[in-house]
Amino acid sequence: MSEPILLSRVDGAIARLTLNDPGRANALSEAMITALSRSLADLDANPVVRVIVLGASGRLFCAGHDLAELRDGGDLAAHEALFSHCSALMQAIVACPKPVIARVQGAAVAAGCQLVASCDLAFSADTARFAVSGINLGLFCSTPGVPLARGVGGKDALEMLLTGRFVGAAEAAAMGLINRAVPSAELDAAVDEAALAIAAKAPEAIALGKRVFHRQIELPLEEGYALASKAMAENLGFKSAQAGIDEFLKR
Repeated sequence: MSEPILLSRVDGAIARLTLNDPGRANALSEAMITALSRSLADLDANPVVRVIVLGASGRLFCAGHDLAELRDGGDLAAHEALFSHCSALMQAIVACPKPVIARVQGAAVAAGCQLVASCDLAFSADTARFAVSGINLGLFCSTPGVPLARGVGGKDALEMLLTGRFVGAAEAAAMGLINRAVPSAELDAAVDEAALAIAAKAPEAIALGKRVFHRQIELPLEEGYALASKAMAENLGFKSAQAGIDEFLKR
């Protein structure tokens, strides 16, 4: 019996999802999008889980949409439904109260790059490469451009989108697409260090902070501060914050 296309396991407070369709370059097929969406919802509801790590098996992280599925996938309505489903997945990653960390061991292309850009944090092997290269096939990567532009800025995003060129891990880190590129042998340690640090923090403060962060960056400055001020006041009412402040003041 073949393995599932998405593997899931929980190690204490850290959940690990692994794209497991290396024969198709871990493509974001309809089946993979559905599996990811369901697993994220399950982990969101699991009170034990505080951090989600998203990785992949095989040589590539994710080659983007399944091109054969796109070609043979029917009419305009069917294509719109598929892209809508994928967009909902990307938004679910952002909306998830638990931070999602991408563990990128190989190339992340098109919607695969979109997946990395949608995660809260991302660490990659220094040999990984990134591209939104649909334009090379005559298909502008409009949906991957949404999180890409928000993560790296307009000019860097448009250069990648317009030229389809691959960006090395060091350049991806410099432009803010990923947090850090490390030697392959150190990738798990880098991811686990971040995951464990987050898992040790108050989960209700993390959930509130992540939600407000993603909302305020889309707002004008004054509205962003207003939203953040209300969040700070709300956070001060959390028992974990009160206990943390009391402990600090005893030092």
